[in-house]
Amino acid sequence: MTLTAAPGTGERTARKNSPGAAPRPRRSGRLRRVGLPYLLLLPALILELLVHLVPMVIGIVVSFKELTQFYVRDWGTAPWAGLDNYSLAVDVNAPVGEALLRSFLTKCLFTLFSVGLCWLLGTAAAIFMQESFRGRGFLRTVFLVPYALPVYAAVITWAFMFQRDNGLVNHVLHDQLGLTDSPPFWLIGENSFVTLLVVSVWKGWPFAFLIMMAGLQNIPREIYEAAALDGAGVWQQVRRITLPSLCPVNQVLVLVLFLWTFNDFNTPFVLFGKAAPEAADLISLHIYQSSFQTWNFGAGSAMSVLLLLFLLVVTGAYLLLTSRGRKATDA
Repeated sequence: MTLTAAPGTGERTARKNSPGAAPRPRRSGRLRRVGLPYLLLLPALILELLVHLVPMVIGIVVSFKELTQFYVRDWGTAPWAGLDNYSLAVDVNAPVGEALLRSFLTKCLFTLFSVGLCWLLGTAAAIFMQESFRGRGFLRTVFLVPYALPVYAAVITWAFMFQRDNGLVNHVLHDQLGLTDSPPFWLIGENSFVTLLVVSVWKGWPFAFLIMMAGLQNIPREIYEAAALDGAGVWQQVRRITLPSLCPVNQVLVLVLFLWTFNDFNTPFVLFGKAAPEAADLISLHIYQSSFQTWNFGAGSAMSVLLLLFLLVVTGAYLLLTSRGRKATDA
């Protein structure tokens, strides 16, 4: 039996093995295929550098300058102050450092309550919404309304509601329910902290609800059914199944809520204006007042850099601790 090669086979083999044969353009096609995503990301990267990185670098440079109202028109001619702005900010025995420390501690307390309540309300609502019932879709939509509203419109509405004489809050608490002897002040005095906390939680908990609801979709329903057959109640299912399964989601959620709340400037600024009460003097608004009301941009920039360093240290420590805890759990 004689085997015959297909026509042209020997010619193609000889052409492939010949030393002078031109290589196929596979490498250029591979480079084009790999480099195209980076090329498409280049405009976004340039805009990110212009919007975030360049102002950050300029702010760090300004923090080492004695930039006051006398050098605003030509800030490049402002004399160098070295570390004087930083020493002024961290000197707790001086009025500037003492006020900055007080606003920082107020911000830490406010962030602790706000993040905790946002997480608690979001988790409880997400667990409640897992069961099917009539009107569940409508309630989900209503719960997400605060997250969808523009911040300025929502906070301005809350500011009207917390007015002492004609606000809705005092109308309900004092006029309708009679819970107070006189209409309290909500936008000044000690109650301003509670007012800011209420607005912040109302605005932030729908985000926690959305993230938790998405995380609950990844937990198989068969696990709950098996636990119910074994006699586990609702609280035991939440404590033994739901919360441990949501640990990776909680790690990201708590970090994002912490950064958003600690950096929030719009809410206190729109609610109280340029001069916040002492009880609600958060560090973000305090830095704005130190920069744009006293016209000491060097000191304000130094405070901003210190705040950035604090957030970087806390974020790094948090990620390190959570990664170690996750590795220990996996082991």
